[in-house]
Amino acid sequence: MTDLGDRQPLDPAQAKLFARVRTLMLVSGIATMLGIGVIIAVIGYRLFRTEGSIEATAQLPRGARIIQTAVAGDRIVVTIEIGGTVEIRTFDARTLRQEGRLQFGVEP
Repeated sequence: MTDLGDRQPLDPAQAKLFARVRTLMLVSGIATMLGIGVIIAVIGYRLFRTEGSIEATAQLPRGARIIQTAVAGDRIVVTIEIGGTVEIRTFDARTLRQEGRLQFGVEP
């Protein structure tokens, strides 16, 4: 074991190396803290940013039931069964307005 009180002074090359290591550690610590701060700021911005939510109620005919929903690009696709026939309705994902309607019928 070495006694800490018996340390010899560092030669100039060692002192220069230790100073450089301390500087690199300081720069590394500052960069890490800055990176963590940026990440926390981005997460906070995304959590508290308000784009304004849109609420809508689509009225279905009596007896209709939704079979399936899907998202296709910027459209919401809803497959509905109405009285034994299948219908597909598409809505704009941003405004929730109905964009189109496709009905399927059975040939006689």
